[in-house]
Amino acid sequence: MLTVPVQIETIDAGQMPFRQLNEKIRELIDRGCNDILLNNVCGHRYIASGIDKPVNITINGVPGNDLAIFASGPRITVNASCQDGTGNTMDNGQIVIHGRSGDILGHSMRGGEIYVRDNVGTRVGIHMKSYEDKQPVIVIGGRAGNFLGEYMAGGILIILGLKCTGKCPVGRFVGTGMHGGKIYIRGSVDQFQLGKEVKVFDIDENDRLMICKYLNKWCEFFGENPNAVKLEEFIKLQPYTHRPYGKLYAY
Repeated sequence: MLTVPVQIETIDAGQMPFRQLNEKIRELIDRGCNDILLNNVCGHRYIASGIDKPVNITINGVPGNDLAIFASGPRITVNASCQDGTGNTMDNGQIVIHGRSGDILGHSMRGGEIYVRDNVGTRVGIHMKSYEDKQPVIVIGGRAGNFLGEYMAGGILIILGLKCTGKCPVGRFVGTGMHGGKIYIRGSVDQFQLGKEVKVFDIDENDRLMICKYLNKWCEFFGENPNAVKLEEFIKLQPYTHRPYGKLYAY
């Protein structure tokens, strides 16, 4: 049986304004292209915004803010770091970042998966939520900044904290306003770092299965050994109320 080779369409974004780049990407997808390679990307905003097809997009360079905003299906590989707002209100799909990511990663994300090799900025997973049968997932290989999981209403955050020797893998105000979802952190967290809405729990067998599932994917993407990460090193953060500010509105 003959196999038809997959044709990869390449775009040189070097001298191209971000609007023109995004129009070109949509033109290729409308023509039936399923594999797109973007070279010389440097701060181009809104790449793959609103794309609702399972296309493969590979980015060589640093994309600008709001990569894959409102996306529902694309598989995106970034061979560098990302700026702010990656996965903003993402509904489905997958993003793999071979570097760092900036602030508000996964803002209001309600489906799909994001894997980051290194550190991330502040307010990662803010307003993240589950939607119907969808559950968003973010796996971070390094350290996360302040306000991790702020106002989180659903989904899963996993912080591996690799290469953070002697340094806590998260900042302060973790889970502030959180009222749903789970945060798994490899390492210890002091009480002063936590928002008042969350508590620390030991992981159970279901948690171990959940962590292993996404840890194995992360290791596959970045060529790491999953056996080097010990599950007993993880803690779980969960909210102890679904109405963290209910008393503010009670008379």
